[in-house]
Amino acid sequence: MRLLLSIVLAIPLSAAAVDGAKIHWTSTGAAKQAVILVHGWTCDETSWDAQVPVLSQKYRVITLDLPGHGKSDPPKDGKFSMIGFARAVEAVRAEAKVDKVVLVGHSMGTPVIREYARLYPKHVAGLVPVDGLLSISTGGSQGKGRAAPNPGAMTGPDGMKAREAMIRGMFTPATPAAVQQHVLKMMLAPPESTASGAMIATFDTANLNDFVSTVPVLGIYAGNSPMANHDTLKKFFPNSEYVQVAGTGHFVMLERPEEFNRLLLAFLGKVKY
Repeated sequence: MRLLLSIVLAIPLSAAAVDGAKIHWTSTGAAKQAVILVHGWTCDETSWDAQVPVLSQKYRVITLDLPGHGKSDPPKDGKFSMIGFARAVEAVRAEAKVDKVVLVGHSMGTPVIREYARLYPKHVAGLVPVDGLLSISTGGSQGKGRAAPNPGAMTGPDGMKAREAMIRGMFTPATPAAVQQHVLKMMLAPPESTASGAMIATFDTANLNDFVSTVPVLGIYAGNSPMANHDTLKKFFPNSEYVQVAGTGHFVMLERPEEFNRLLLAFLGKVKY
């Protein structure tokens, strides 16, 4: 019976598409209130393996692979953009037949859900940036954003080596070995066209604009994160809370899943759909 229930509630679906490009997504849980989990650069929906079983006990949990990532097709024109990623999320939301959702976005997923909120505000009940970029630093100082890496370094004969070095820089000495192995395998899988194109899209200054959203927001950031601080979060999301999880690297939700899930569930419990 438990196996049958799992088969019924965790349903991989692929009907959503953007301009003819198929978007892979999965729905778990049968609740009316829905949460969409959006992964980061060169990642996929398995970024949320430690969240789905817990969250789906109370919410409908939707995960997806952004265009060019995981099992989703790349953009038909080969051009990656935050608008394109946001449209992919919207295609999944529409196909899932849910109205308002809370969007959780890790790393590159943060500018994705922010762009979604700009384009489709009527469908947003709340946002959860997870160690994600909100602004680009001009001076490289902590908390004021992050300087853009070189997308060109992700291609060519040394591209894979550069990608691996960048990924390893996301870990701390305390990052569990199993998490490191999962992340490395996941993030080195996409082709260099995705690695370069999605990197360009992430740090496109046109995306990091002055858009402000007043929906409820919970920012969950790694210890000593260079991505954002509470002041930066408040600038763009006045109705926000900010939490740093000490001792974690970039993949907060995989390194400290129990604490992450507790924080997220407490926030979701306060959101009015």
